[in-house]
Amino acid sequence: MRAERLRLAALLIERHQRRKRRFADYHPTPPQRAFHAAGAGHRERLLMAGNQLGKTWAGANELAMHLTGAYPDWWQGRRFEGAIQAWLGSVSQEVSRATVQRLLLSQSDADPLNLRGLIPAGWQRAGGLAGADEVLVPHRDGGQSTLAFKSYAQGRERWQGASLDLVWFDEEPAHDVYMEGLTRTNATGGLVFATFTPLLGRTTLVERFVGQPHADRSLVTMRLEDAAHLSAEDRRRILASYPPHEREVRANGIPVLGSGRVFDVPEDVVTVTPFDIPAHWPRVGALDFGWDHPTAAVEVAWDRDRDVAYVLRCYRQRHATPQVHAAVLLGWGRGLVWVWPHDGLAHDKTSGVTLAHQYRAQGLSMHPERVTFPDGSNGLEAGVMDMLQRLQSGRLRVFSGAPDWFEEYRLYHRKSGQIVSERDDLLSATRYALMGLRHARTTKDQSRPHARRDGGAFNPLDW
Repeated sequence: MRAERLRLAALLIERHQRRKRRFADYHPTPPQRAFHAAGAGHRERLLMAGNQLGKTWAGANELAMHLTGAYPDWWQGRRFEGAIQAWLGSVSQEVSRATVQRLLLSQSDADPLNLRGLIPAGWQRAGGLAGADEVLVPHRDGGQSTLAFKSYAQGRERWQGASLDLVWFDEEPAHDVYMEGLTRTNATGGLVFATFTPLLGRTTLVERFVGQPHADRSLVTMRLEDAAHLSAEDRRRILASYPPHEREVRANGIPVLGSGRVFDVPEDVVTVTPFDIPAHWPRVGALDFGWDHPTAAVEVAWDRDRDVAYVLRCYRQRHATPQVHAAVLLGWGRGLVWVWPHDGLAHDKTSGVTLAHQYRAQGLSMHPERVTFPDGSNGLEAGVMDMLQRLQSGRLRVFSGAPDWFEEYRLYHRKSGQIVSERDDLLSATRYALMGLRHARTTKDQSRPHARRDGGAFNPLDW
């Protein structure tokens, strides 16, 4: 009997808590309110927030309003006049049932105290599907809205086909899944919104909102200090619980290059159709030495007036000697100046000759010194940030027909905040080329002698 009384007391407490959470009593914070209001003028929205700050709670309340047609007096966002067709995306069906379905729907069929979520009593499963994968929700106009719970794990193909009024992505989906969801609303002019913490860093989807402003898109961020339900002491405790390198993203929803892709600018933005390079644009070649990992080389042309660098062509080959590599690269033009990194100063164990000297002996016009930034530094992070800024601002473009370059571009990533230096040979060569742009020469410049480290002179031929 005592156990039964305790169970009943727990149910009563939960009912009280759930009733307080009904969306009619939802009191959004300023960022949440701005997120909702943006729906009146933007088809795509992102609420990017720290962990446990109310992003999913905001999304669930808005979805419940659209499904039922019951909008509060303060509502300034988009209003649907009748019942809607909607999808709600989660990482997996298991996650969906443990999170958003618990917020929106009753926990179980055995619900004697009517412990409903945000959607009032009267919803029902469509077709008797187990786990509430699709539900019918009564709308105030007398119709029924349909809500299907979708999983990112199902893959892009399972996001095709339907025509929808609304799609909500709770937690970040893969970019192709997001685009399929967006496509589902094209015919109806419907809404797509996402709520997540950008734990993967500046992914393609995050960059869509952060770095590619558009009239149809709105980004709202929510920081720990915006969480009105947390005391100052709670905020300090939460912040202290996160590792230092995760605090910005987990507490404030600020994407950092802590994990995920390093370069996430869409490839079609980076790619450019080959064109004739004007004679007054200087060019430079760059080498990344290797053996077990490939030796890589790129040629870069520089539009100095706009400060735009173009990767014209690439070369990547493993387990080959400098003689083999140089034979290919000489075909790019004997007058091309080549910049190279610090390991070009390494000496061959048998001959004692440096790598840079071996390439110079094969006829390449090697720059006299290893490449650095103008201030003499050569840090990896500084070089990567220079590349990222150029990519984001359109000042680094790559000629189409470079699959090896884009293969590395797609796979280049961080783990635990550190860049993973694997399969990055062409990217490294590109980084060196950008560091050494000041050494680039036009065809006319290349007719001048180029000093060698051994004191001799090399007279390159015109292309």
